[in-house]
Order: sequence, then C-alpha cells, then structure tokens
Amino acid sequence: MTQIIQSLSEISNRYEALFVDLWGCVHNGITPFPSAVSALQSYRANGGRVVLVTNSPRARDRVEIQLGQIGVPRDCWDTIATSGDSARAAMFRGVVGKNVYFIGKEDDHKIFEPIRIVENPVKVVPVPLSEAEGIVCAGPFDASADPATMRPDFLYAKQKGLKLLCANPDIVVDRGDHREWCAGALAKLYTEMGGESLYFGKPHPPIYDLARRRLTSLGKDIDSAAILAIGDGILTDIAGAMGEDIDSLFISGGLAAMETKTSQQPDEEALRAYLESKNYTPTYTIGHLR
Repeated sequence: MTQIIQSLSEISNRYEALFVDLWGCVHNGITPFPSAVSALQSYRANGGRVVLVTNSPRARDRVEIQLGQIGVPRDCWDTIATSGDSARAAMFRGVVGKNVYFIGKEDDHKIFEPIRIVENPVKVVPVPLSEAEGIVCAGPFDASADPATMRPDFLYAKQKGLKLLCANPDIVVDRGDHREWCAGALAKLYTEMGGESLYFGKPHPPIYDLARRRLTSLGKDIDSAAILAIGDGILTDIAGAMGEDIDSLFISGGLAAMETKTSQQPDEEALRAYLESKNYTPTYTIGHLR
C-alpha cells in the first residue's frame, strides 16, 4: 500500500531531482497552487533539481510563457520537458508522413514551427484528411465536445491505414472547475476503432528520455533511484514512473479527488479502493503538493 505523507519535505532529502507534473499539481490552468510553489521553491533552495514533465502539446518555451502568464514563479523549477517537444521531434522525422491531417485548436498549429534538434527534418504540412499520409493530434477541435464526434473521420482514416501521432496522451484535464477532453481521448478512441496511435508523453518512454536529457543538461547525471515523479494522473504520471522504475508521489486531490474523497488528504479506504481498481501503486500519496 502507498505511504500517505503530510508534506514533500518528509521525503525530499531522499531524492536529488523531481519530475513534476504541471496541471493539477502546480496549477489548475488558471492560477498556481501557492503550497505547491512553496514546496518546489524550498526543494530547490536545498539543492534539488526540478524538471517539469508535462503532457502539454506545446514546446517548452511556450509552456514557460504560459506559466509566467498565470503567475507560476520562475524559481520553482529548473527546466521543462514537454510531450509536444517529444512529439514534434518524431513528427519532423516523418513518422506519420509529411502531409498530415491536423486536429487541434488554432493556437496549436505552432506544433509545426521548425526545430533544430532533428537532422534533415521532413517539412510537415497540414492538409485535408482526404490528402493526408497521417494524423497529428494536439487536442480536440472543441475540448467540451464528446470525442465520439470524430468517429466518421477516424473510420475513414483507419480505412486509409493512417497513423495518429498523439502530442498529449492525457484523457482529460481540469481547467479550474471545468473538465476538458485532451488529445489522449481521441487517440484512445482511434485505437479502440482499430487505428494505430503513437504516443510521446507520459506514461510512454520518449518523454522520460527527454526529461533525463534535460536533467543531464543541468550539469549532473542523476541515478533513477534518486528521482521522484510527482503527479495526479494515475494512468500517466504514476504508470509512467513505475514503467521507468522511479519512485512516485501521487497527488490524490487532482483528477481523482472525488474517487479518493480528498479534501486536504485522501480517505484511506477510498484511496485503497481506487488504487486497486487501477492496479497501480504509487510509492507515496498526498492530497495536494505542499
């Protein structure tokens, strides 16, 4: 059974680096959580490294801009690894072709901006579905719409044998008090319909490879045993950490707040039932990062 803790400081001296999820842990899409910010600032003040590991489909520089806009202080993290960066690198290597059908909002078109980390990159161009060699999905056209609205397009895409590159494996996210669908919900639907989806964020290995490279770029190699992953997604943050064989801290007051009956801390019986239903066991659990 997971160990319920009261604060990050109880265990932080066991770890040299943190892989920290953003949405639901550090902010809610609108405003930062002061206790989480303070915990990360304190950890860094004591010599720890903080890598923000996010399933955002955007590049890290745009995530940094977003963090500044909602008021997350720059001194609570060292570097950022995004699902978008990992997905873009694969996209520009041509894993879904060069003419792609794009699913996402207008602002998400920045995923096609050139990057320099890929040798001889393929020029990727959004085209109508009828002309596409593959699909790039950064998120739904409408985050409030049922993913099932994509079934007709996905049936056609599956019949053409198109692969779908998913730039954000999250199924849902809470923006303030409102729950929204993410790209992962569409990729899941496409897979269930018999299509092939390629994932580049948590819990899949590519984003952890990127996070480790970003951590190494800070000037020190850190062993897996000295890294703690923190997040509120049991199927993304915790599953990914277990797959990478690193310890994890589950934030039960995020996506699973209702199931774990979390206000300040989770109800132990509800937490146990929830974790058993998902078949994942985080090393530690806390209601909210603090």
